[in-house]
Amino acid sequence: MQTITSIKNSKSKTPLVMITAYDALFAKIFDKKVDMILVGDSLNMSFNAKSDTLSASLDMMIYHTKAVCAGAKDTLIVCDMPFGTYTDENMALKNASRVYKETAASAVKIEGGSKRAHIIETLTSNSIAVMGHIGLMPQFVRSDGGYKIRGKDKADIKKLLSDAKAVENAGAFCLVIEGVKADVAKEITQSVSIPTIGIGSGVDTDGQVLVWSDAFGFFDEFQPKFVKKYFDGKKLIENALKNYADEVRTRAFPTDKHIY
Repeated sequence: MQTITSIKNSKSKTPLVMITAYDALFAKIFDKKVDMILVGDSLNMSFNAKSDTLSASLDMMIYHTKAVCAGAKDTLIVCDMPFGTYTDENMALKNASRVYKETAASAVKIEGGSKRAHIIETLTSNSIAVMGHIGLMPQFVRSDGGYKIRGKDKADIKKLLSDAKAVENAGAFCLVIEGVKADVAKEITQSVSIPTIGIGSGVDTDGQVLVWSDAFGFFDEFQPKFVKKYFDGKKLIENALKNYADEVRTRAFPTDKHIY
């Protein structure tokens, strides 16, 4: 079983595998096959049909994290702290403490670099493990005017490097780098002593994360360039559902095999 310590010690070794999950059923399937499960606020888009992650609530995240923890007993679980739940140190500590008290998650994830370092430090100094998140940050989508790739100019590269070091110095055990130019993500990875987890940031990070419904073809309203579809889940479900409906309508199901 992975722990905060074993994840930290994985720096520059075999790449870490992280995937999202939102319920016990899929968490149980993913358990032991990946290093970390992220209960991401991405569920607000994938399963609540919202246009962004911002309306996800803390109660919602705790509910889904409890379900994931029930399904995955041997994988390190991280809960996304949703938008508006860590705007200051006291609020962050109160809300992250709720996550720890009400779920079995090993860590919380917070978006933001230098400007959120004091928040991360408050949590880590109070025995709450934190995964950082820099680069393209979904909770900033409205203020940033959309989803924008980072690391395109020298000033932004300097800012990203500063953000990564600030998150590391604040005590984060790991760092998600999202939507950053691959060469810049590599430079960031080499500049910090904690593992980096890439998403849309190239192959040279210390690990990768994908949203499960993207990777397995269940969510197809749009597909970011960085997503590889490993399975056409939606099509297979549609075909199976059609077979079921056809058999019910023609009375081919249930057969004697399925009758008491």
